Amino acid sequence: MNETTHQTFETDGVPIKAWTRGVPFETEAEEQVRRLATLPFLHKWVAVMPDVHAGKGATVGSVIATNGAIIPAAVGVDIGCGMIAVETTLTASHLPDDLKEIRSAIEAAVPHGRTNNGGPGDRGAWGDAPERVQKAWAELAPAYEAIVKENPSIGRGTAIGHLGTLGTGNHFIEVCLDERDHVWFMLHSGSRGVGNRIGSHFIDLAKKDMKRWFIHLPDADLAYIPDGSETFGQYWRALAWAQEFARTNRALMMEATIMAVRKTGLLPSFELAREAVNCHHNYVSKEHHYGKDVWVTRKGAVRAGEGELGIIPGSMGAKSFIVRGLGNRESFCSCSHGAGRKMSRTAAKRAFSLEDHARMTAGIECRKDEDVIDETPGAYKSIDDVMHAQRDLVEVVRTLRQVVCVKG
Repeated sequence: MNETTHQTFETDGVPIKAWTRGVPFETEAEEQVRRLATLPFLHKWVAVMPDVHAGKGATVGSVIATNGAIIPAAVGVDIGCGMIAVETTLTASHLPDDLKEIRSAIEAAVPHGRTNNGGPGDRGAWGDAPERVQKAWAELAPAYEAIVKENPSIGRGTAIGHLGTLGTGNHFIEVCLDERDHVWFMLHSGSRGVGNRIGSHFIDLAKKDMKRWFIHLPDADLAYIPDGSETFGQYWRALAWAQEFARTNRALMMEATIMAVRKTGLLPSFELAREAVNCHHNYVSKEHHYGKDVWVTRKGAVRAGEGELGIIPGSMGAKSFIVRGLGNRESFCSCSHGAGRKMSRTAAKRAFSLEDHARMTAGIECRKDEDVIDETPGAYKSIDDVMHAQRDLVEVVRTLRQVVCVKG
């Protein structure tokens, strides 16, 4: 393993171990982590990844091992959000010079974006889910019905309508080339509206419980649910289900993307060269670290156990990486989930023009309109700096550059 690259910060609670050398670690984010570190049920320390930036309650880019409780806001509302990537037998020479038709085919095959406030006719949801989606939903439906029976408000919205759909914000579908000019398909999404409802519901329950038990926290968004309580059991079942929904969602979109590209007739026959890498980066799992079985919450972080494959995407116009974990115990076997924002969406819209965005995404077939300026590459940290800061967490297997990018 390479040299240790993290810094240790002492706090009023457990220490912070931060892989942030050479990358911005904003004051707001550091203050958030320091407040988090004072909670009494944390195990060993809080691990901070190089893509860290301020979030709600807990920072994005943090790994939190807990003994006896989970903090719902640290998991967030995009439960199970993550990545999937697959290599093909295609090479760059097989791609047409004009990739617009490829992008249009993917956009037509996978619902994306959001209209009508998410109501009837929303372009980001299925009006009538195709048979393959219905078949996948049949596997998920029984557990979902049990979750809704326990917490009816979770059922007030679509679930099957979002299965196999992309969403908005930083979610994307890309066609990429690696350093050998092999073609990859890669996408980023999570548990969509149903995950949001689950997350929001239990964040609210946790906050109400803190008030009822007269527990005063340094930040209300650090409200937690104690292991062993009735609410904890309900939350864990809903959480695990949402993570499975998210994984299935990505697999369905990958399948639709590949089918759509094949149907264009623009490419020769091709096969998938390796098993897809499908990994969460907003989730909870039960793991063994430093002699204890603990709950590990990764909010904007990927598991990077020794030999495990993961995906670390850059921004629109930047490189992405297929990585292999080095099993660094001090990070709780984790790495970053991307480049990480260096400015808010509002700040990005103020800072960059449409011309800036077009320049930073030159050579990529993607949207170049005002609605995606908040996702422009300049709004993110340097992915090269992020990768250098975590060189003792992962090794690079493949370096990807996108040639097509579909945004929600």
